[in-house]
Amino acid sequence: MLRHLVPENRLRAYEVRTVIDALCDDDSVLELRRGFGIGIITALARVEGRAIGIVANNPSHLGGAIDSPAADKAARFLQLCDAFDVPVVFLCDTPGFMVGPDSEATAAVRHMSRMFVTGANLTVPFATIVLRKGYGLGAQAMAGGSFKAPVFCLAWPTGEFGGMNLEGAVRLGQRRELEAIADPAERQQAYDAMVERMYEHGKAINMASHFEIDDVIDPAESRHWITTMLRSAPRPEARRGKKRPNIDTW
Repeated sequence: MLRHLVPENRLRAYEVRTVIDALCDDDSVLELRRGFGIGIITALARVEGRAIGIVANNPSHLGGAIDSPAADKAARFLQLCDAFDVPVVFLCDTPGFMVGPDSEATAAVRHMSRMFVTGANLTVPFATIVLRKGYGLGAQAMAGGSFKAPVFCLAWPTGEFGGMNLEGAVRLGQRRELEAIADPAERQQAYDAMVERMYEHGKAINMASHFEIDDVIDPAESRHWITTMLRSAPRPEARRGKKRPNIDTW
């Protein structure tokens, strides 16, 4: 079932909650704060009976871009998982952090940086699976700050990578070349060809061949990778009292 949940056509939308439900044990998913920071989904769930935390981009909102509320929501959830020794699985499908004047007016850098600071201080095992888009700093935030940080960083065959959204990269980087083409139809054809070249270059299989990620897997193998991480992780140390003195309330 997992093989068919993310469309092969990269322009088609899908419901990531369906992916989460298929990835986890039946009736085990408990989503938290669904009405807040809707660009990111946070949920407690089980895989083969083991508890995990899920942090997933929501491609149905802003194309999966991470805005300030979503970043706060993710950072607080990571604190929660860390406080109770719950391993984390990131499901990445983001064009990056939300940019522009409206986003900057929300103190975006301050809020979005929380994902890096919290991710870098996680003491629980965590892993990243790139379902589709893995662009820019937003994608790195969905991997604890770096694709090298997780226990494993994998991609489904639909995965694609780049420094930023491919269409935007072409419009910015090739602006002069495109403006020099007078015929609108010819300009669009050239633009489409440039995007296609960047897409081919950024395919997950190319990233894996250069060891930027660990592997490209059959989506049906995702649960096996997660359970392997859970079984191989050391047991949490015995302690008295709280692991964290508090968890952010906002």
